[in-house]
Amino acid sequence: MPCVLLYILPTAAVLAALVVFWFAPARPTKALCAPFLRRNYAHRGLFSEDQAVPENSLPAFTAAARAGYGIELDVQFTADRKLVVFHDDTLDRMTPGHGYVQDIPWEAMQKLPLKGTPYSAPLFSQMLAAVAAEGKNTPLIVEIKSRHTHAGAYLDALCCAVLAALENYPGPYCIESFDPRVVLRIRRMAPNVLRGQLADSYREYRKTSRPLHAFALSHCVGNVAARPQFIAWGPAPRNWAVRLCAALGAMMVYWTALPEDDAARLQARHDAVIFQWYAPPTRY
Repeated sequence: MPCVLLYILPTAAVLAALVVFWFAPARPTKALCAPFLRRNYAHRGLFSEDQAVPENSLPAFTAAARAGYGIELDVQFTADRKLVVFHDDTLDRMTPGHGYVQDIPWEAMQKLPLKGTPYSAPLFSQMLAAVAAEGKNTPLIVEIKSRHTHAGAYLDALCCAVLAALENYPGPYCIESFDPRVVLRIRRMAPNVLRGQLADSYREYRKTSRPLHAFALSHCVGNVAARPQFIAWGPAPRNWAVRLCAALGAMMVYWTALPEDDAARLQARHDAVIFQWYAPPTRY
C-alpha cells in the first residue's frame, strides 16, 4: 500500500493543480472592483413587470440612474453594425417585428415600438448619454450579446465598438458575456476593464445545447483563456467549478433577484446583485 500511495498522491496532486489552473479566474484588484461592490443593479433598467416602462428602454435607464441604482444592460449589432441596446436575439418578443436583430438595419429597428409603448430600442450611445445626464456616476454592467454562429472578425468588431462607445462614459463600467470568446477579447483589448463570465446551470443549457457544450458553458471551461475576474451566476445552486472560482477570489454577481427572493441572503453571498421588479436599497 505505501508504494501505491507514492504514485497515487503525486498524480492526484498534479491533477488537482491542473484543474485549478484551468478553471481559475483572474483575481481583480481592490481598486478595479471597488466601484461595483455591494450594489444593486437594475436588470435591463428599472422597467415594469407589465412592460409599460419597457426593458432596455431610455425611460427604464433614466429611472434607474435617477434612483441611484447601478444598471445592467445588453448590447448587440444591427445589420448595419449600429450598437443597439436589446436583449433577445430576435425581435419577436419585444416588438411587432420578426427575425434576428443582426439582420435588421437600425433605421428599420427604431420604428418598432417596444411592447406597444411610444419607445423603441435605443442606440448604446443614446443610453450612455441619457444615464450620464443624470449626473449620478452610475456603474454599468454591460453584457455583450453574441451567437455561436459569429466568427472571430465579427466578435472583434463588436467588442471594439463597445469599448469605443464606453471611452467617454463618465462613470465606472464593466463588461460580461455568456460567450467566453467575448470575455477573452475584452481581456486582450482592455485588460484594465473589469470582465465577467456569465453562466447558468447545465440543466438550462441543455434546453438548447448538446451535453458537452452545456457542460463547458455551465462549468466555465473557457476560463483557461478568458480569465474572468467575476462570475455572474443565476438562481441554480453553484456547481463545483463556480464554487472553485469563488474560493479562488472571483467577484460573485447574482442574476436575477426577484421580489419573492430572500434579498438579505443573496446580498450576504454575493458581491453585487442584479434585480428586477422591486426596489431594494441602492447599496448593501
